[in-house]
Amino acid sequence: MPTPILTHNFPVTASYFPTMERPVRLVARNLKISQDLAPHSHPCGQITYTPQGMLQVIAEGTVWFVPPMRAIWIPPDTVHEVRLLTESNLRAIHIHQDFSPLSKKHCLVLEVSSLLRELIFSLEYTESGSIREQHLVQVILDELIAAKPLPIYLPMPKDKRLKNLCEILLTHPASNETLKTLANKVGASSRTLTRLFEQELHMSFGDWRQQMRLARAYPLIANGTPLSQVASELGYASQSAFSAMFKKTFGVSPSSFFRQAE
Repeated sequence: MPTPILTHNFPVTASYFPTMERPVRLVARNLKISQDLAPHSHPCGQITYTPQGMLQVIAEGTVWFVPPMRAIWIPPDTVHEVRLLTESNLRAIHIHQDFSPLSKKHCLVLEVSSLLRELIFSLEYTESGSIREQHLVQVILDELIAAKPLPIYLPMPKDKRLKNLCEILLTHPASNETLKTLANKVGASSRTLTRLFEQELHMSFGDWRQQMRLARAYPLIANGTPLSQVASELGYASQSAFSAMFKKTFGVSPSSFFRQAE
């Protein structure tokens, strides 16, 4: 019997994995917010996508936020964890490593075009092993090659104290607590944490918190959340303050940025 890959709520067995004859397989699961997927890996590559909901994927010491307009490529044998930020319709597209249209080395976030979204939807309801499935798979692979990569990610540390601090901020992105206050919560001095931020993440505490908020803001805006609400949820005093920070980083306002992405 195939050995299951254990996750929080369901096993993925070898029967789900692609073969040379069927190089792309789709696994569809509609998950509630409590049904996170524990760290695991696959021998094949995977596109993780949700047409409805929002995911947080942790892999390669990095956090990636995945809204419906985006997907994340996870290379073969990469240990990854999936956390649900809302109820989500998870669609995992497993791709045989010999047919991979993307780099086998690192994860990356991709734009999901309207065509790719409809192709994935059609694949879900297409007869397994049919000629139609073969045609859909070929176009899906072509669309993945053409998909635009996006540098929306958040590096995570290995040091336990620093990791605990970062997890606190991820859970409470609106928190404006000082490094000294947070240091007391994780059992380290602010001086030690400042040094660890520079050594492990090559950025300051303030820069990491801003990067975290940007990474968190991106899927919220992509999902249609009003900018005033995004600013409030991320701890900014006003929408204009958030927009100014966004423009300083990306060179354009949030509304202009997302119009360009459409």
